[in-house]
Amino acid sequence: MPVAGLRRAARETVSGLPREFWWLWTSTLVNRLGAFVATFMALYLTIDRGYSASYAGMVAALHGLGGVVSSLGAGVMTDRFGRRPTLLVAQVSTALSVALLGFVRDPVAIAAVAFLVGMASNASRPAVQAMMADIVRPEDRIRAFSLNYWAINLGFAVSSMAAGFIAEASYLAGFLIEAGMTMACAVLVFVKLPESRPEPASGKGGATDASAAGEPAVSLGTVLRDGRYMSVVGLSFLIALIFQQAYVGLPVAMGEAGFTPADFGLAIAVNGVLIVVLQIPVTRFIQHRDPRLLLVASSLLAGYGFGLTAFAGSVGVFALTVCVWTLAEIVNAPTQTGLVVRLSPVHGRGRYQGMYTMSWAVAALVAPLMSGFVIDHWGAEWLWGVCAVVGTVAAAGYWALMRGLPREDDEATARPGPGSSEPDSSEPGPSDAAAPTRTEVGTA
Repeated sequence: MPVAGLRRAARETVSGLPREFWWLWTSTLVNRLGAFVATFMALYLTIDRGYSASYAGMVAALHGLGGVVSSLGAGVMTDRFGRRPTLLVAQVSTALSVALLGFVRDPVAIAAVAFLVGMASNASRPAVQAMMADIVRPEDRIRAFSLNYWAINLGFAVSSMAAGFIAEASYLAGFLIEAGMTMACAVLVFVKLPESRPEPASGKGGATDASAAGEPAVSLGTVLRDGRYMSVVGLSFLIALIFQQAYVGLPVAMGEAGFTPADFGLAIAVNGVLIVVLQIPVTRFIQHRDPRLLLVASSLLAGYGFGLTAFAGSVGVFALTVCVWTLAEIVNAPTQTGLVVRLSPVHGRGRYQGMYTMSWAVAALVAPLMSGFVIDHWGAEWLWGVCAVVGTVAAAGYWALMRGLPREDDEATARPGPGSSEPDSSEPGPSDAAAPTRTEVGTA
């Protein structure tokens, strides 16, 4: 592509997004650049502290359980108290708990603090996604979510490389650096990001609620009774279950096949490189295409990408299978997040996003159990076959559930424009003072 074409593509990719989005994007990048602890936690516990691999696995499970517990609570906080307060509480709590984790030595205390870290770090996700939904116009959502996802992966790629060098010097330094960078994100949110929660109209006696604004009140029961949305949450769980095998089933299977940790590192590195290189150009290609077709195609690519691993016999072939399911990840992540926002009522975005976040947290708990059981009893080939089946089921589910759902550009066209005399109360725009903006902070 000529230089002029590249400049035009870059300009079109980043143009039109509100300033608040870019502050949130910066917070995401800084957060992920400092994400050292998750990378070296197992090494810290087994090598530096001398604990067993079973204990390290238990601590990792407790960290994941903390994320499950906090998902719904953080969603309620996001709706009830606002996006900005929830983000501040989550990030300050994460910074303090990560720093504390670097100093505790008792095994019970380490496990307890790891649980707290999991709770605190996961609590920012519903607020980030709800804020992004408040800020960005519907037609720009896929692009915004893709840029945010790109920042997450770029930051993680850099932090993963830096984590090894930091761990060689001092594990404690890694804990403290991550705590400091997370606190910096909290300061950035406090200074630069206004509250973006849409303000409901005043009810009787000055009270405010969603019903007064023309929407029914939203509770967790409302989310659970929303059949279409809960089906999407279930499909999200299936997709997450597949992608989790990259960090659970794949290293175990490669190890049993005689490959070294370095071989696994080489194969999995393809994932991060492709996301950083392809996320933005692929997003330009998909952002105005039918989300149903994108979700169906990405589900099949994910399932059969991992399914092809059954035929891998060399590092090169493993890397090729990683290319297939990485393309699925690049397409699925922003498209699915955009669908979640579309199905979420304005005054219930926090609760709805909390339920969606929980589907990934539960998958992170179930995936190790599933892969270990299947590999131990039937072999890795069966695990990859299960992934193909799960991907097929998810694709069929998306195809059935999204029939009759209008395209997002049709929805945007149907909304009154800026010059209309009738305001759009259901989807506040970024210029609406009562309804600021939406964005997402560092979450993987």
